Amino acid sequence: MLETVFWVSLLGAIYSYFLYPALLCLVPCRPKTSSWQDGYHPRISLIVTAHNEAKRIREKIENCLAVDYSDIEIIVASDASTDGTDEIVQEYSAKGVSVARADERKGKEYAQLQAINKADGDILVFSDVATRIPEDALEKLSGYFSDPAVGAVSSEDRFLTRDGEVAGEGAYVKYEMWLRRLESERAGLVGLSGSFFAARKEVCQSWDIASPSDFNTALNCASGGYVAVTAPDVHGYYQDVADKNKEYERKLRTIIRGLTALERHPEVLNPFRYGWFTFQVVSHKLLRWCVPWFLLLLLVTTLMLNHQGGLYSLALLGQVIFYGTVGIGYLKPALQSRSLVKIPLFFVQVNVAIAHATLKFLSGTRMTVWTPSQR
Repeated sequence: MLETVFWVSLLGAIYSYFLYPALLCLVPCRPKTSSWQDGYHPRISLIVTAHNEAKRIREKIENCLAVDYSDIEIIVASDASTDGTDEIVQEYSAKGVSVARADERKGKEYAQLQAINKADGDILVFSDVATRIPEDALEKLSGYFSDPAVGAVSSEDRFLTRDGEVAGEGAYVKYEMWLRRLESERAGLVGLSGSFFAARKEVCQSWDIASPSDFNTALNCASGGYVAVTAPDVHGYYQDVADKNKEYERKLRTIIRGLTALERHPEVLNPFRYGWFTFQVVSHKLLRWCVPWFLLLLLVTTLMLNHQGGLYSLALLGQVIFYGTVGIGYLKPALQSRSLVKIPLFFVQVNVAIAHATLKFLSGTRMTVWTPSQR
């Protein structure tokens, strides 16, 4: 019995990160229904979500106005801002910028819903204030919608240093972008980049204000017979969170909101309705959130089986080295720039946040009201 638990916990710990991508590679890519069409030019509504962004909203509006796309309207979805954000936006009304104000503060998705109801574009593009959009981004995004099977398109994130230079991609970011492309070519993305993505307006008609918009949009695509795809040539640029202590809180919020989405939409776990999309949700989301518990169970069972020697002693040695490396990296920050330390440390930090968020979720914590991270 104990040996069975050991093997289950070992497989559970490595499945989402290693076995799942390997299985995806064995799944045939979805057939393309049409080819790229140059000149496809639908009307776009660019929706910028903001809450008390008086210090940054001018820069964001100027960025949006500089985008090279002719048939566009710009809407700032104000989450009941109280610091003069709305008044600043109104200064740009002559340039086609308008405000869709939430009557009360109910969170990011509720503010976005006000803009959705106001928008007249065929394609709705959602962006955060902190994200910089390249001039040609919307022209590239619109081309993906020439495929009638595509319901939503996600940008890929790019980090900026404090001096404005594009930072080199870390191993984790490269891994996530690779995995996203694998999913995009199969049943579609299970989550988009929440800071910059686009969707057909009809995909946004069923808008759950208590679920993250990036997951909500992917689910609506699957429900409506569309796929959500990634656009490797479309980037959203933003800086890391200014206060590193706030990064952990951001992770907690993200995971709790993701768990809430599955709680509110359990139907997505029905493979008879959603097929491979369900497989991807379970593998990428649900089982990844189980990894910290599999890791804990693996450590406990390995300790209990160590007296048998052989494989179990080897497994214990591997875990001692792994967690020892993490401990050294935590105690000696100067070593954190080295990949052999940075990757295990980051992995453990993420799983600690997942475990913490899961416990908060199970205790009843839910997070709808949204406070933008300062970058």
